[in-house]
Amino acid sequence: MKDYYKTLGIDKGASQDDIKKAFRKLAHEHHPDKNKNDPTSSQKFKEASEAYSVLSDDSKRKQYDMFGANGVGAGGPGGQGGYQGGQGFGGFDFSGFQNGGFNFSQGGVEFDLGDIFGEFFGGGKRRPKRGSNITVDVELSFKDSIFGMEKEISVSKEKNTEKLSITIPPGIENGQGLRVQGRGEEGPGGKGDLIVRVWVKPHETIRKEGLNLIMDLPVRLSLALSGGVITLKTLEGEIELRIPLGTSHGEILRVRGKGVPYETTGGIFGTGGKRGDLLIITHVIMPKKLSREAQRLIDGLKAEGI
Repeated sequence: MKDYYKTLGIDKGASQDDIKKAFRKLAHEHHPDKNKNDPTSSQKFKEASEAYSVLSDDSKRKQYDMFGANGVGAGGPGGQGGYQGGQGFGGFDFSGFQNGGFNFSQGGVEFDLGDIFGEFFGGGKRRPKRGSNITVDVELSFKDSIFGMEKEISVSKEKNTEKLSITIPPGIENGQGLRVQGRGEEGPGGKGDLIVRVWVKPHETIRKEGLNLIMDLPVRLSLALSGGVITLKTLEGEIELRIPLGTSHGEILRVRGKGVPYETTGGIFGTGGKRGDLLIITHVIMPKKLSREAQRLIDGLKAEGI
């Protein structure tokens, strides 16, 4: 099995910064245009690029840690990430380096690969360096992270502070970065970018898994046995939820279309687009003590074979 951590020479607990540094080092050493007559070096570059394409993406990295390389599909077109007309090496496109560099961002990790590989190509000139990127941290409520919003932020630069509005897409993950091009510091080669890092406050009762929202629901034993309708508080207000007769502990009740919005067209509150589901996991509460009357009723149920 492919060991992407071993390929990059890092351990499983490596940070995104460690991953980026490891890839930089290997890319400098093994780039095929720098080692045209060394197929071994070219293969190592391909393997490093494939490993980086997975480990630099938090979602893909999580899948890889759980299922291995076959659970990620990181090889790109052709399955092995081969160099195919500029495409390949884990889905990267290196064909633009000769034309002045290539700006790469994936999984919240960003740097200018033109700065890394510019020395590998002819022409004797390197393009002027862009201004520095600016990173801003913003905190969102769980609800705003699910439905998205317009967020006004303040950006401090060397000469001034400016305010601008950015669009937070629905379903954004905690720690995910958003890039706003041309909003960074000035430089000889143009402005850098603004990187907005989003931090999501956890919700008391609801969590996100993929496109679904998950919540645990305590259910009284009597309600589990007889069934009924309860009022349930969700991110969008209260809904009526039917508890089926004979509901078991750990049963999942699904409320369709109450999860994370995606492919939105015209809004998310019943005016278009698609959404995941709300999954409710029942937790039947067993009483610690029984009154005499409750014990009598239980004994009656026993007599009926329940």
